[in-house]
Amino acid sequence: MSKSRSRGFDRHALDGLGILRTVVESGSFVRAGEALGLTQSAVSRAVARVEDRVGVRMFRRTPRSISLTDEGLRFYESVAPHLAAIEDAAIEAGGSSTKVRGRLRVLIDEGIGQFVLTPRLEPFLEQHPDLSVELAVRDRMVDLVREGFDVAVRFGHPEPSSLKSRLLMRTHVVTCASPAYLERHGTPRRPRDLEKHRCVLMRNPSTGSHYEWEFIRGKKVVPVNATGQLMVNGSGSLIAACLAGQGITQLIELYVREFLADGRLVQVLPDWAEETYPLYAYHHSAQWMSAKVRAFLDFVVALARE
Repeated sequence: MSKSRSRGFDRHALDGLGILRTVVESGSFVRAGEALGLTQSAVSRAVARVEDRVGVRMFRRTPRSISLTDEGLRFYESVAPHLAAIEDAAIEAGGSSTKVRGRLRVLIDEGIGQFVLTPRLEPFLEQHPDLSVELAVRDRMVDLVREGFDVAVRFGHPEPSSLKSRLLMRTHVVTCASPAYLERHGTPRRPRDLEKHRCVLMRNPSTGSHYEWEFIRGKKVVPVNATGQLMVNGSGSLIAACLAGQGITQLIELYVREFLADGRLVQVLPDWAEETYPLYAYHHSAQWMSAKVRAFLDFVVALARE
């Protein structure tokens, strides 16, 4: 091992790690330089010094783009939470009254954004005026570090991951249709009756097919072969199709509560609606959690309790 690599990380090395993080978050050396007030060559030299100290190549570079190498990704996953915590400690040590600041990137699915977070986010933003929040919709979970996200909030069961997951709530899955559809086609009395109806289906991004339907009452589970001409990949489209009378569908109760309350939708087979779907928040190591992530998690936990 060279002498330079055997030494601890001094202030310049710490600065280099901060520059490295900006490159990852911005996606290019040029944009990182603009954000930091440095030239592209200065950013490139700082990254090269980190690479020399660590002994791995951090980025794959092409004329059009950069991306983390496998070794670079593992290193960045290890240091990124620590850098955020160091920034928070520096703010607190400096006597700043605003500890939650910067940009918070949150990965969500469409329904969470449309029906849960966006309508209720204003008090959180007012409480933290130096924080900006970016809500990014994806139809599946992605690598938070590689894609530059701080936290994710998504329905569904967690997949194996190094991320920490926190169960926020469980909501029922409801089967519903518009009054106009039921008037034309009749109301199903048993789960298997649905196999004779037009169903609006939700695409499962993991399989490319639709999510399977099943009905639960006590210990009894009845799978149903739901079919239909229309399949969508977002909750907003699913609700719109159902409201328009295009068929029967299954939705998360949290999304359609107001439509059921005002009669625009009618729940079908309410006695077979014991299936629940979990909502989770995902984040990096709790030991080195940044103030902005901690504040956001506290917010969504309180929101889920409502």
